[in-house]
Amino acid sequence: MKVTLVSLLSCGLVAYVVYAMVFLSGPDDEEKCTAVELIVKENPKSMFIDEQDIENMLKNAHVYPKGMLMKDVDTEKIEETIRGNEFISRVECYKSANGKMCINVEQRVPVIFVIPDGKDGYFVDATGKCIPNKNNVSNLVVASGDIDAQYASKKLAEFGQFLQTDEFWNNQIEQLYVTKNRKGERVVELVPRVGDQIVYLGPIDDYQRKLHKLKTFYDKAIGTVGWKKYAQVNLEYDDQIICTKR
Repeated sequence: MKVTLVSLLSCGLVAYVVYAMVFLSGPDDEEKCTAVELIVKENPKSMFIDEQDIENMLKNAHVYPKGMLMKDVDTEKIEETIRGNEFISRVECYKSANGKMCINVEQRVPVIFVIPDGKDGYFVDATGKCIPNKNNVSNLVVASGDIDAQYASKKLAEFGQFLQTDEFWNNQIEQLYVTKNRKGERVVELVPRVGDQIVYLGPIDDYQRKLHKLKTFYDKAIGTVGWKKYAQVNLEYDDQIICTKR
């Protein structure tokens, strides 16, 4: 008897919670949308678009929900419209109580700025997505030279993401220049913020090991000989660093 009573009470409580969630806190389909809570997540490295841009986008697509009956608001269509913008990485749209629509938007966050030879520059995010240049993101490493879209979206995106997560190298590296060697492989030269020597990385593969060698060189040698002694530091070869004097 006691077990049965507890079970009935538990089922009743669950049923009430479900009822409350669906019927009490949910929107009334016959009421109008009276408010739109539109939030674009802020990020100092991602300021491509704002709330007004999103609102204009929805109005131009005739899916801005304010004034519509809640039953006529198509949340999937709103999300699809916003997601179609190349600056957007994620969007969530849902109906709330009291005739309010909630729209949360996240922008793509660039990790490197790319300037291919003879072409306009663009940003690349951590996923390899190319983002048009709107001239409003600073403090990113600039990569220039012989760069195509595939190299940018794979090799440079990974390298840029590494820099964003490593405070030392993000502060130390200012620019990188990409050329091709005699084998036709793309190779990289790094321009540091401190010192005026060029750091030859070679192929960008295995860059973490190469940068570890460079960090060891900085710690043990630069403090003794100074930053101006060498014109180039070559990290291409295993287990050695080749320095060229001025």
